[in-house]
Amino acid sequence: MALEGFISAAHYMVVHPLTFVLIIMGMVWGILFGSVPGLTGIVGVALLIPFTFILGPIEGLVMLGSVYVGSTFGGSIASILFNTPGSPEASCTALDGYPMAKRGEAGRAMGLALFSSCFGGLFGTIVLILLTPPLAEMALAFGPAEYFALAVFGISAIASIGTKSVFKSLLAGLIGLAIATVGMDPLTSAARFTFGSGMLLTGVNFVPAIIGLFAFSEVLTRVSEVRTDPGAHVAAEKVSTKLPRFREIFDLKGTLLRSSAIGTVIGCLPGVGATTASFIGYSEAVRWSKHPEKFGSGVPEGIAAPEAANNGALGGSMVPLLALGIPGSATTAIMIGGLTIHGIIPGPMLMIMNRDLVFSIFISMLLANVIMIFFGIKAATWFARILNVPYAIVGPSIIVLCMTGVYALRNNVVDLVIMIMFGLLSYFLQKLDYPIAPLIIGLVLGPIAEVSLRRAMILTDFNFWSVVTQPITGVLLVMSVLSLSYGLYGQYKRARRRKQTPAR
Repeated sequence: MALEGFISAAHYMVVHPLTFVLIIMGMVWGILFGSVPGLTGIVGVALLIPFTFILGPIEGLVMLGSVYVGSTFGGSIASILFNTPGSPEASCTALDGYPMAKRGEAGRAMGLALFSSCFGGLFGTIVLILLTPPLAEMALAFGPAEYFALAVFGISAIASIGTKSVFKSLLAGLIGLAIATVGMDPLTSAARFTFGSGMLLTGVNFVPAIIGLFAFSEVLTRVSEVRTDPGAHVAAEKVSTKLPRFREIFDLKGTLLRSSAIGTVIGCLPGVGATTASFIGYSEAVRWSKHPEKFGSGVPEGIAAPEAANNGALGGSMVPLLALGIPGSATTAIMIGGLTIHGIIPGPMLMIMNRDLVFSIFISMLLANVIMIFFGIKAATWFARILNVPYAIVGPSIIVLCMTGVYALRNNVVDLVIMIMFGLLSYFLQKLDYPIAPLIIGLVLGPIAEVSLRRAMILTDFNFWSVVTQPITGVLLVMSVLSLSYGLYGQYKRARRRKQTPAR
């Protein structure tokens, strides 16, 4: 059936060559929206929904799927070149991509991001094609207890990231967890830690926070560096995106495969999405690394892991959409609108009633990931030319662009205040040598852990033992404790070895 579906869909696309044009247009549109802070692929897909009225269902969904693919990679361009994540799922890429660019290796960093994105995207799409029914069943097996354990598993890597001080990593992570509790209680709607301010009732929006943590703080840092050292600047080589060589790909094979698999599985979980996948992929890369202390200084694994994971999540997030009619992410929730306006209802009968449509989406996602190699190289090269512009122009332009994108999200001035406050927080934390990665992980995964644990407790009549002894939950929690202990022990051994090594 799968082979027949592929042949039928491929025949339709050959007979209707407009589909190939729409794949390219959608992918380029996605890269553009993904690379502009605050716009994201969600906005890119939403803006094109009305245009699908004049297209057939296959053409419309093929275009939207290509936008989804392009936007996820696009976010990494600004992350690497300007430390300004174009989209939330590219936040982790900035942690190692920007330090690599500062060393004069922006082209290498862009090549790693591009190749990892394509690898993860192809991996996730192939898994989507082969395993949609069983993956949908697996996703249904995850309840609140399993979501809680999954979030804890990601958080457990914070002690190993970004600094030689375990205390500073844990404290930064706790700050992120604390900030995530601000606002109305998600279950009771009671105000928490708002200090009487109505502005904080809606909580801390993640997009302005992440833009402030990276972009705004980076401009502050660069301005302070110029004042103390007029020669301080990012190495502005004539950037030409350099795809990794076979040897480097071979060295990264474990990271690419592991992160792609993690991204695909997490993408299958309804409502989780590529952002969570990228953070857990990054956390696992740190956990498996022989030198976790180097993450955050510009290591290839720190770019490959989140990019393979967030692009792997694309294919995974289509599984619950197509097989169950449940959106796997915010973007796929919007894509449901593209289906319904053509009278198509996603769910178990979709594979039977609209087989050509489903397999056309599969083919378009495969082609978009391959085509992205060529257009991604050009896009990165054009963006990199901005590095040669004086920072007196680039810095204010970044601030204006970020403020415009943040305000456009919800037309809310509060988001601008959040961006500025997080920028100042990040600036002072980095001056005190506190890592930002644990704070972000706590901010992203904290709400998932809290809400899922409380729901699980309610479902089990507040029997905590019953929650933690469920099979999937128990395995994930035990792995979290073991990995956290191992990370702490590893840092203890390294610190002890440094003390025993005589200074030269």
